[in-house]
Amino acid sequence: MKLRGSYVALVTPFHQDGSVNFEKLKELCEWHIQSGTDGIVALGTTGESSTMTHEEDDAVAQCVLDTVAGRIPVIVGSGSNATETAVMKSRRYAAMGADGVLVITPYYNKANDEGMIRHFEAVAGAVDVPVILYNVPGRTGCSLSVPVVERLSRHPRIAGIKEASGSISYVAKIARFVSEDFSLVSGNDDMIVPVLSLGGTGVISVFANICPRQTHDMVAAYLAGDTGRARAMQLEYLDLINKLFIEVNPIPVKEAMNMLGMDVGGFRLPLCEMEKAHREVLADALRVLE
Repeated sequence: MKLRGSYVALVTPFHQDGSVNFEKLKELCEWHIQSGTDGIVALGTTGESSTMTHEEDDAVAQCVLDTVAGRIPVIVGSGSNATETAVMKSRRYAAMGADGVLVITPYYNKANDEGMIRHFEAVAGAVDVPVILYNVPGRTGCSLSVPVVERLSRHPRIAGIKEASGSISYVAKIARFVSEDFSLVSGNDDMIVPVLSLGGTGVISVFANICPRQTHDMVAAYLAGDTGRARAMQLEYLDLINKLFIEVNPIPVKEAMNMLGMDVGGFRLPLCEMEKAHREVLADALRVLE
């Protein structure tokens, strides 16, 4: 699997009572396909899987896979801080037909390098679909060291890394391991073009939930050699991208989607609605789309 283009880190829409809105989920999948999104990532951080039951996760994954029906790749978040759980979920989503699984670093445990390696090797050895590493230390409290990425990049089942540390220095260090068999994609929308410039091939994007065509076009322009257009788009939308993280993800992006009439509902506690002052700032930033 070669990760290339704009993959949306898809939100999970909820009804007013907090249950998953599967009709809206199907609608969002269709909209992304029509809008040029290159792939869908379900049950990631943006999808609020951390507040959902395993049964709900399975139902969301199945809904997305059935709706997309092979038209674009679908990657399903299957990570856990418990290796056994990550293996179980990865096997289940692979059996459902996922094109790959996104596996987050094992948060809370604070594993050493060897523990990290064994965690990901256990998952990769248990499935027959590509595994994408997910490094987001701001959410997990742990990070993949450069030597760990180097070693895991050589595993035949590990296809790439979603890098969301926010450190361009770290990106440069692990970019040395990019190959035909190991891809680097940005996990930060404010760093799409910088990551591409260091050998990245795409993004797993929060921004794409509201601007799928623009995110696709930004990446496609860079990969086609039109770096000027890609850079201009990165800078044009940078303020809005930053406002999408004015509070913890996915609160701002779901608020933005609702402001745009997409009716994706609210959140699961402990996530809750955005502060009024922040909502006003976000609404102002959305004017760039008018």
